[in-house]
Amino acid sequence: MTPAILFLENKKASFELLEYLHEENNLGFANEASEKLGLAPERVFKTLVVEVDKDNFVVAIVPSNKQLSMKKLAKAVSGKKALMAEAKKVQSMSGYVLGGVSPFGQKKRLITLLDSSASHFDTIYVSGGRRGLEIAISPDSLKQFLNAAIKDIAAQ
Repeated sequence: MTPAILFLENKKASFELLEYLHEENNLGFANEASEKLGLAPERVFKTLVVEVDKDNFVVAIVPSNKQLSMKKLAKAVSGKKALMAEAKKVQSMSGYVLGGVSPFGQKKRLITLLDSSASHFDTIYVSGGRRGLEIAISPDSLKQFLNAAIKDIAAQ
């Protein structure tokens, strides 16, 4: 039971869990989930923690087959420069290890942006809070429970 699952159960959210065997040497976590679960990569979203300007952290949720546009993300939160947050900071703020960062149940609530491509699907997949665990959930639920803004943040 991860904090993400507890969070969703507490909210009485409708979701489904999917599990797969994570290979330790595979660092393409969202792509691995897509491949092992037989899911379209544009429906499997990775959860990234980004530092905008200095000490302003944002959660960005983008499809596994796309890269995050740092320029678009910074602009979306009225910032100037965005960089991936250091692994230590990600772990201390979210409570999760890289590759298992879920947008749900994080230790510290951060501004959350969901890429606009999610609105094309009834269900998307995000990390369940550990490597090898995915949550199937509607983008509307993600938006509602995290107060997430829908923005075009993926690189073209």
